[in-house]
Amino acid sequence: MSKPFVFVTRQVPEVSLTALKEMAEVEVWPEKETPVPREILLKKAEKAVGLYTMLTDSIDEELLNRAANLKVIANLAVGFDNIDVDMASEKGIAVCNTPEVLSDTTADLTFALLMATSRRIVEAAQYIKEGKWNNWAPLLLAGTDIHHKTIGILGMGRIGSAVAKRATGFEMEILYHNRSHNEKAEKELGATFVSFDELIERSDYVVCLAPMTDDTKDLFTYDVFEKMKRSAIFINASRGGIVVEEDLIKALKEEKIAGAGLDVFRQEPITTDHPLLSLSNVVALPHIGSASIETRLAMAALASRNIVNVIKGDRPEAIVNGDILK
Repeated sequence: MSKPFVFVTRQVPEVSLTALKEMAEVEVWPEKETPVPREILLKKAEKAVGLYTMLTDSIDEELLNRAANLKVIANLAVGFDNIDVDMASEKGIAVCNTPEVLSDTTADLTFALLMATSRRIVEAAQYIKEGKWNNWAPLLLAGTDIHHKTIGILGMGRIGSAVAKRATGFEMEILYHNRSHNEKAEKELGATFVSFDELIERSDYVVCLAPMTDDTKDLFTYDVFEKMKRSAIFINASRGGIVVEEDLIKALKEEKIAGAGLDVFRQEPITTDHPLLSLSNVVALPHIGSASIETRLAMAALASRNIVNVIKGDRPEAIVNGDILK
């Protein structure tokens, strides 16, 4: 009896596929950095029982209609806005992700991005590399303090809570806005639930960690940036589609806010001529929120186990559309 076919859309650590290869015929797209071409993905999906996917892979209606044998899609990410979850559910296909294992790592990066932006770390490093450091001046590359400032976190889930925990070490006032109250964060971290408007008006650092939904898409417009403090710094480590980038660029150029630290963008990867890269008060990173060796290994292993469990008929460890199992 032939093994079920699983297609992996990008090279992942070989060790993470060991258990999967024992029970499935596994084919891995051989390129490390180049996404699998659409036509190849469609062809592989036609015979696949499992797809091991990245955020860059569009698992849409066209693909799902051609994937007659598909039982499970395992995304190597917490997010899953690249997948038509509703249609997958209609077809009884399990959609899995990799939450929890990356919360602390992403929080580390988010706070590092906040610090780098506020203290102008990237700009200062480049200043030396370009040979501009000829003497010392009192306000040379002066940034803004982090300690005792107010941080406003949009999206107080696992990652948001982990960022808030780090903020306590800087004795920051912690505000947050979420779909519901996070009583644990309020009790243990002293976080205060506020409206979205109050969060953006009061915060020195506005940190976006909300998931991409119909409610959050294009949430950060020029009007929102205009309501922030002129000294405020905007950090986005969630999804690029939550921000109207043209409005952010305008707000930065007009000094409506002081700076931005961005790990995500509307279209990824961005090119070197992207307008945000021309602004000295922007720190831009290539979507590396969870990119530590330890965490990526854990994510890759979890995605693989999710597929194994579905093939075996067991519940996957992390499933987005758990209702289909009923």
